[in-house]
Amino acid sequence: QVQVVESGGGLVQAGGSLRLSCATSGSHYVFDHVGWYREAPGKEREFVADITSGNGTKYADSVLGRFTISRDMAKNTVYLQMNSLKAEDTAVYYCNAARGSWLSWWGQGTQVTVSS
Repeated sequence: QVQVVESGGGLVQAGGSLRLSCATSGSHYVFDHVGWYREAPGKEREFVADITSGNGTKYADSVLGRFTISRDMAKNTVYLQMNSLKAEDTAVYYCNAARGSWLSWWGQGTQVTVSS
């Protein structure tokens, strides 16, 4: 019943921008947190940004000031605006939607490649 689908990834040059989208299940589902994580080759999955149902936000230090997370509750969609991209941002980006502290659902991931 719950689905999480990312989109918007692609190839971009260093200094460029991308906007990722995370579409979650319909309006009947309310998530307490929706977060973005990324996994680079050979590295562990790491936290990038998070937004709560009350629109509180949190960012990893590595992306603070460059990335912005937001949500459109009517569309059940969370966005990650990525500016001033660096080669180090290259990774598969995953969306995670959580209900409470025990339940969460992962998307399939979308590839972001930054060339330099």
